[in-house]
Amino acid sequence: MTSEIKRQPPPEELKSLWAHHNAEWRDPMEVISLWDGEADQVRDLLQYRVTGAWWDILDDTSITLLISREYEHLVMAMCVLDGKPFVTYLRLPHPSGIAYDADSKTVHIAATRNPNQVFAFKAVSGTMPRSDMPYQGSQFRQLVPVQSNFYPGSLYIHDLAVIGGELYANSVGQNAIVRLSEQGQHERVWWPKVIETEDGPVIGQNHLQLNSIAAGTSIVESYFSASIDVVSTRRPGHKNFPVDKRGVIFSGQTREVIARGLTRPHSACIYDSHIWVDNSGYGELGYIENGQFRAVTRLPGWTRGLTFHRHIAFVGTSRVIPRFSQYAPGLEVESSLCGLHAVDTHTGKTLGSLVWPYGNQIFALKSVPRALVTGFPFHANAKRATRQERQLFYAFETE
Repeated sequence: MTSEIKRQPPPEELKSLWAHHNAEWRDPMEVISLWDGEADQVRDLLQYRVTGAWWDILDDTSITLLISREYEHLVMAMCVLDGKPFVTYLRLPHPSGIAYDADSKTVHIAATRNPNQVFAFKAVSGTMPRSDMPYQGSQFRQLVPVQSNFYPGSLYIHDLAVIGGELYANSVGQNAIVRLSEQGQHERVWWPKVIETEDGPVIGQNHLQLNSIAAGTSIVESYFSASIDVVSTRRPGHKNFPVDKRGVIFSGQTREVIARGLTRPHSACIYDSHIWVDNSGYGELGYIENGQFRAVTRLPGWTRGLTFHRHIAFVGTSRVIPRFSQYAPGLEVESSLCGLHAVDTHTGKTLGSLVWPYGNQIFALKSVPRALVTGFPFHANAKRATRQERQLFYAFETE
């Protein structure tokens, strides 16, 4: 609402106001995340503690690990460069799923506030020739955003997956899988039979918490995790929503349940001819065999986030949010940790861990080749190099 002003503002008042406007939106991180003044309030969240051979394992695998920390509005990346840990970050609004398109060398990250967004990132390959900027070769191969699409918040996007060169997402708010286009459109392409009625599929509210995609070569060769396979008046988020041993895995081909007995499952993956999944409510990692969940290890927190490299599983654990403690019947809620763990899939042994003492929630992990991606432009291990960051965003080029 505006009103007519009766006087001309004093010159000094205008000068101060215009100077304030001129200083706003100068930080590239604020421009990317669209959060004015919030870009650098994360120092405590970045502090970590390492046990075991964490950095040696990450170095030996030659990967960069991408991490979304949804409730802290952070995405992070870590690898080992020249024998030293290299940890970087970026602020995004409530990030969730991460997918990597190896053909286009594009990283996709979902942000699930209302409205939902999906960001596309590419690695910097060089800088434009500029007479007003020095060469910045040390920052090449770091991820910069090249596109962002907005979607209705009711999609409630969780996981992302690239299947057959196309990007798919869990539309948890519709109990379905959607295909996302580069033009910001979405199309429902799959849903389980349990939501079908004489009036059509039940897509008006979240009933199943259909939250992860174990990506195969096509949708019908993929699998999907959910907290339950019953449509009822008790829905995810309700205190009386049943969770213990009610979680399932759906087959993309039959649209029926192929495994039961899970508790709030997340982060399903196909690896070594098995469907692996985090059994979050018990802090477990395991795989499906003959329709049953076989635990390989139990970790100190709500397991969510899973990616593999050879025989190593990188698994995330989160603290249990107090208002959701009923969703974790198999966990010691007060001692749950936010961190990452390298697990030997053959033995179940934890080989190394990294824990964030001030951390909260991890959603997704994704490994990408270190030779192609080293992380984000904002360094977590040192004071921000503001001048170099601005120069990079001033003239970056991608493949």
